[in-house]
This record gives sequence, structure tokens and C-alpha cells, in this order.
Amino acid sequence: MNRGDLNDLNTFLTIAEHLSFRAAAAQLGVTSSALSHSIRQLEGRLGARLLHRTTRSVSLTDSGNRLLERLRPGMAQISGALEELKGERDRPSGRLRIYAQPWAVPTVIAPMWQHFLSCYPDVHLDLLVGSEPSIDIVASGLDAGLAVRERVPVEMTAIRASAPMRAAVVASPDYLAKHAAPNTPDDLLSHQCVQYRNVGEIWRWRFEQNGSAKRVSVRGSMTVNDTDAAIRAALDGLGIVYTLDVLVEPFLRSGQLVRVLADWSPNMEGVYLYYNGRRQLSAALRAFINIIRPSAGRQDCRCVKNPF
Repeated sequence: MNRGDLNDLNTFLTIAEHLSFRAAAAQLGVTSSALSHSIRQLEGRLGARLLHRTTRSVSLTDSGNRLLERLRPGMAQISGALEELKGERDRPSGRLRIYAQPWAVPTVIAPMWQHFLSCYPDVHLDLLVGSEPSIDIVASGLDAGLAVRERVPVEMTAIRASAPMRAAVVASPDYLAKHAAPNTPDDLLSHQCVQYRNVGEIWRWRFEQNGSAKRVSVRGSMTVNDTDAAIRAALDGLGIVYTLDVLVEPFLRSGQLVRVLADWSPNMEGVYLYYNGRRQLSAALRAFINIIRPSAGRQDCRCVKNPF
């Protein structure tokens, strides 16, 4: 069946329901002559007369009646499927797939996921957590991703998903009891520091003070590529860790960790949600954006709980 057949069958069904070319033309928004042309084409392709028509009346032939009986259930199913699809477009539902690095889950997703899922119970939130700073969400079949601004692919649309985040350099009280706390970033060179590997490279710690910025290549006997592992290492007294304030706030509050170099800790730009803006957005993604956008202006640490 080609598209012309489907259009002509819909025309036939509408005429058969009204038994009037004029009423069918008004419903379909076309002229009566256009309907006559469509019916003649359909009858020609089928090799059967479907309608008896005079200047005063329209009636179905036997072939037309048989076609109508078979056609009604099928067209009703098609109409129902289209209406259901339109409803899904306006009602958030289905699977919403989001990519995030491990640290973005407690800082961005966790503060809003309970509210989001309670507002939209028909949505299944599918989080893909990985170590890559950003990935090709189109090739991976994802709806959106979370990344720092400089890692957002240039062809993607990006919106702010979090407030700026402050860096935190921390160590356990036991470690600091054995080693004098550093006063400047350069003092870290004489300390055990838990190094962080980011996309194959050892990350250099960034510091700022009075408009002056510097990076330090720290040393230590341990390297990780996961923020939870780094924090656990700090809790166990293995060395000093550079992380985000929001991730260690519960441990600072409980006294399990102590902040050092506070005057040198810079603010990070924050996290962005990126997606393919050239594609029709699902209702679920639109709803996710509408909830995450207002929360980007504030930072709520209360949702980050002590996992150890």
C-alpha cells in the first residue's frame, strides 16, 4: 500500500460515513471535486465501483459495503494509535536515558530525582554512569548527557544543570595529626596526595587566590579514577584529596574530614545538560529540563549522604 492508497481510503471512509460529498469535503477541508477525483482514482486502481452517486444522493455499492466493513476496524486502530502517540507527546512517559559521570549523580541528579519521578510516575529514569567526561549520546541511543561546559560537544544544545561548585582539598584528622597541614599549594609536594586519573591522564590540581591561578602536579602512592574511591582513601588516612565541596560536605560536618587550603580553593563553573536540539524532544526530556533548570541556580548539599 502506498501513501496515496491510504489517503484515498480515508476519503472513501469519510464519504461512506456521511453519504455526502459536501459533508465529507467540509470535514476533510478539501473541495467536493477533489474528493470525486480521489474516489475515481481509488476505483480505477481497485477495478471496482464503490459508490453510486447522483446529483442528489450517494450510496454504497456491494463492493463498497464489503470494503467499508473491512476498513472500519483497521482505520479505527490507526486513529487510536495516532491519538495515543499525540497523548504521549504531551504526557511524559517511557524511558528517559541520561549519561552522567559518578560525581554528577549526587551533585545534580540526586537533588531532583525524587521530585521528578513523583511528578511523572510514567517515566522510567535510566542512568548510564561512566567515567568518560562526555559521550556521543546520539550514537549511544541516549536522550541527554551531563558534562562540564568545555566537554559539551559543539553540535549539542546545552543548558546549565547546576550552580557553580566550589573545590575542596581535604584530609582526615589522623593524617593531619602526622603531617603538618599545607599552607600553600606548593606544600602539597611534600605530602601524600591521592591522584586522580581523568581520561588516561593524571589530573593536575587547580588553585586560585586573589586572581592568581596555578596548577600543581601532586605526588602520592595511590591513583584513582572515581571520586567515591578518592574520598574513601581520604577517610582512611591515605592522603590529601582534591574534590568538590558538595561531595565531602557530610564528612566535613561530621569531622571525619578536615578542609585545607580553603583560601586557594576555586569555584568550578558547574554542570550542563546537553542534548540534540535539532531533534524533536520527548515529553519526558522536556519535563526533566523544566525541573532541572530552576534547580541550577541553587546548591543543596542535604541530599548528599555519608555512604561509609
